Amino acid sequence: MTFLIREWRNLRTKTSIALIFIAALTGCDQSSPQDAEQQATQPLQKVTVAYTYQPQSTLVHVAMAKGYFAEQGLDAQPLMHTYGKAALQSVIDNKADFATVAETPVMFNVLKGEKIFVIANIEASSLNNAIIARKDAGISVPGDLKGKRIGFIPGTTSDFFLDSLLTANGFTREEIQPVAMKPEEFQDAVMAKKVDAVSIWNYPLTQIKQQLGDEGAIFYDREIYTETFNIAALQDFVQKNPETVKRFLRALIKAENFVAKNPDEAQAIMASTTEIDQGLIREVWNEFNYQVVLDQTLLITLEDETRWAMKNKLTDQTVMPDYLSFIHVDSLHAVKPEAIRMHH
Repeated sequence: MTFLIREWRNLRTKTSIALIFIAALTGCDQSSPQDAEQQATQPLQKVTVAYTYQPQSTLVHVAMAKGYFAEQGLDAQPLMHTYGKAALQSVIDNKADFATVAETPVMFNVLKGEKIFVIANIEASSLNNAIIARKDAGISVPGDLKGKRIGFIPGTTSDFFLDSLLTANGFTREEIQPVAMKPEEFQDAVMAKKVDAVSIWNYPLTQIKQQLGDEGAIFYDREIYTETFNIAALQDFVQKNPETVKRFLRALIKAENFVAKNPDEAQAIMASTTEIDQGLIREVWNEFNYQVVLDQTLLITLEDETRWAMKNKLTDQTVMPDYLSFIHVDSLHAVKPEAIRMHH
């Protein structure tokens, strides 16, 4: 008993010494606000991140799993979605502060008048989009898509890629039977022959490819399209929370460095957080570039897609937006200036 009391007294002394030490530390901090910012004694700031199960969201999954957001003073709450268009919608609906999203939904929302900012690009790929078709539907080359039922996801990269590939092969959407679908419906629709082909991204792309085997014909076009996956937020949020945005980006840059050095562990993190087979994750891994940047690709693609949307009457707008005013360069520039590769 006396032993316990003695221990407790020792502990109490240690605790009060520790408290004095912390008090001393916090006292010093007033002179250097930078250190104060790093102080773990401050409560974490809660932010909600709408992101996806897709490989394009890898940096967010890794930053969550490795505690990089918490290190930056952020209590990051996950809000999971199957694709980026839905993630961006939750930011617009004020259900999340940040979203991971490809550039196509960004473009459509800017045309609708939504005041959003892209604060960084976290992935780019010219191999993530393809049309995969059933050979037994008589499709072995892109020209065979004429007259066929093709599944696509409206308002997304799947929508844009479909038209781009058709145009590159000399025909238009009027000459096919487009079928609007959700990403989770694609696999069953192809296997049950409800559609002859689908315009899709990973992971469903590779899953369907594996299921069809020799019966599948796959059409990529690296020349016509590079998908970008981005972090988007409301302009109002970014302007009111400049420090939060920088901290968020710092966590992602730390994740970028981790992924570059530890691809196997990053794949294992993706497998456990998304419950997707690690073999599938490994198979598509190298088709993506997991980097935090802002480059010219995003701007060019937004303008290309806007011309496409106007030409196809997918928007009432007739004037090209000034997309530079929807790309927020300052935060990333403050955190990692060499990551800015655009003329602004």
